[in-house]
Amino acid sequence: MGNICRSPSAEGILLKKVQEKGLENNFLIDSCGTHGYHEGQGPDQRSIEAALERGIDIRNQISRLVVNSDFENFDYIISMDHRNVDTLKQISDSKYHHKLTLFLDYTDNSEYIEVPDPYYGGDDGFKLVLDLLDKAADGLIRHLTEGS
Repeated sequence: MGNICRSPSAEGILLKKVQEKGLENNFLIDSCGTHGYHEGQGPDQRSIEAALERGIDIRNQISRLVVNSDFENFDYIISMDHRNVDTLKQISDSKYHHKLTLFLDYTDNSEYIEVPDPYYGGDDGFKLVLDLLDKAADGLIRHLTEGS
């Protein structure tokens, strides 16, 4: 939504994982929000701290709002929850709707369908988000590299 918690964490995790696999030149990974609440700001400090504990540095990311060209320029537009997918459907041409997925579509975790927003919760919520994103990132990379 605001591009300061879940999405920057997902971007950081994905970047780290593709770098570890030597695939960084094969992917363009970026995060953005559907609402401009925090446009131009860095990630939430709690997200930064939770990510740093896992060796992921998201401090230099800057929140931005999704723009029309994103729908054309990216092969996948991956959201954290259905609310954001619905917003993206409303602001994009229907020819791009096939690109819209949920991040947790790439994991077999049956307990969660959406990545919960940790913004109004405690530190445990940020750790849970990273756990969910980590597993989904593995599944996404596998999907993209193996075509599964």
